[in-house]
Amino acid sequence: MPRHGHWVIFAANAPTAFRAKHRETLLPTLRQLQRTQPDAVMRWFDGGRLWTSPEEADEARRLRRLAPKRPAAWRPGGEHRDPRARFEISRDEKRARFKRRLQSRFAGGDRKSGPGGPPATDGQRGRGWTRRPAGAGPRSRRPRPAAKPKRGPK
Repeated sequence: MPRHGHWVIFAANAPTAFRAKHRETLLPTLRQLQRTQPDAVMRWFDGGRLWTSPEEADEARRLRRLAPKRPAAWRPGGEHRDPRARFEISRDEKRARFKRRLQSRFAGGDRKSGPGGPPATDGQRGRGWTRRPAGAGPRSRRPRPAAKPKRGPK
């Protein structure tokens, strides 16, 4: 497995510009820095984290790979179920509900519109669906613009 990590020298808990792929390359620089800054250390940087060695990073990666994965139905918080799943019903159930609604709409009652009757026509709908009587006036109070004179051939 290819690694994309590198060694970094840290001084005063801050990374320095000294970085290398191999530890032996940085050892002389680390010794020089430790003369003036005894807290200077070398750490392995891999996968966005700091490790004491590449082997430690590899072990953590291996353990993470072996860790149990979450099931496909897992959701964060609460019951860990898809909240939309409760609205999913079978096709047969949808048809049965539709049939019951139709039967309850037309069950009992005479052929007049209203509860238990057939659907209302346009003139009986209510809820703002009535048609305007002819000649009831303009739809709005805004005056209509004056008609432009027609231009004929010259």
